[in-house]
Amino acid sequence: MSVTVIDDIGLLVTNDPNLGDGPLGILRDAAVVFDDSGTVVAITRAGPMADRRLDAGGRCVIPGFVDSHTHLVFAGDRSEEFVARMAGTDYGAGGIRVTTDATTRATDDELRPLLRRRLAEAHGQGITTVEIKSGYALSVDGEARLLRLAGEVTDHTTFLGAHVVPDDYAGRPDDYVDVVSGPMLAAAAPLVRFVDVFCEVGAFDVDQSRRVLEAGRAVGLGLKVHANQLGAGPGVRLAVEMEAVSADHCTHLTDDDVEALAGSTTVATFLPLADFSTRQPYPDARRVIDAGAAVALATNCNPGSSHSSSMPLCIALAVRDMHMTIDEAIRSATAGGAAALGRDDIGRLSPGSAADAVVLDAPSYTHLAYRPGMPLVAATYVRGRLVR
Repeated sequence: MSVTVIDDIGLLVTNDPNLGDGPLGILRDAAVVFDDSGTVVAITRAGPMADRRLDAGGRCVIPGFVDSHTHLVFAGDRSEEFVARMAGTDYGAGGIRVTTDATTRATDDELRPLLRRRLAEAHGQGITTVEIKSGYALSVDGEARLLRLAGEVTDHTTFLGAHVVPDDYAGRPDDYVDVVSGPMLAAAAPLVRFVDVFCEVGAFDVDQSRRVLEAGRAVGLGLKVHANQLGAGPGVRLAVEMEAVSADHCTHLTDDDVEALAGSTTVATFLPLADFSTRQPYPDARRVIDAGAAVALATNCNPGSSHSSSMPLCIALAVRDMHMTIDEAIRSATAGGAAALGRDDIGRLSPGSAADAVVLDAPSYTHLAYRPGMPLVAATYVRGRLVR
């Protein structure tokens, strides 16, 4: 078996405190060694013997970003909706139907290149693991189709049939929940790891959301919840009650919500690009972190409320507007995202982890917040393979 080394790393973030300084496990003048399977076999301070060398040129190397919340399979454009929001129109869940119409009309051959282009954009932002949700078909065959397409590019797929009530079920949300929890879930379950629900005014109430989650859990799926995006509500506490792996958005949190998260294993996943795009207030991550809850950052890349895969911008917003330290933001976008997917072999660079690494065109990861909007990703490796 051959080995490859990324050497001449000026500053290495491992996310393993046993390997280096502080919670980020920082090393200087380091090297990462990985084998043919794309698994890290050693972290050293000097470049060892290897079959192949990749020179970091003294730059900073960090674990690949783990984007634990995206909606990448879609067609259509909602830029006019964005313009209207900037002119003062409030954001609501109903705009999702615009995308479901366009996506349903698109063929597989039209959706595939759109999906792969978005994945390439994500790689260009340093994202090495991406979760992709369905939710833009809202029919049994349509949801399964989107999940099959998503499964062509990622192992982390999520069934979101409970995204919004389609027009055919207007005034009959419970009937639609019957479909989501029955035949739609049966078609989706073999294709996914998680089930998700949009627990929000204009989407699904707490009882409907619980039914969807219970049905998913009954067939062995992990649980996720879109929670507390548009206002305070029961979503976060439902996620904790159901032992969901993550509650996502968490924009509007009460003291009870924060207390519930802190006493649970549910990861609070913040999506600051959505708050940026919809002019929502930013969540107070400082309050959640200080309470002891686990947190993650994700892009929520989608056509309506967050049409961007820029994890570096997420980090900059988290530091500037969510009161996170740069170290907390980096960890939340890597190891935190891994936790929000129930994984411990990604989001870090240490023996046994995936060789998912990002070379920054900068001497330190602090430049991701210090120089917002700049193209600082010099190279992205997924399982040791250069993808950008």
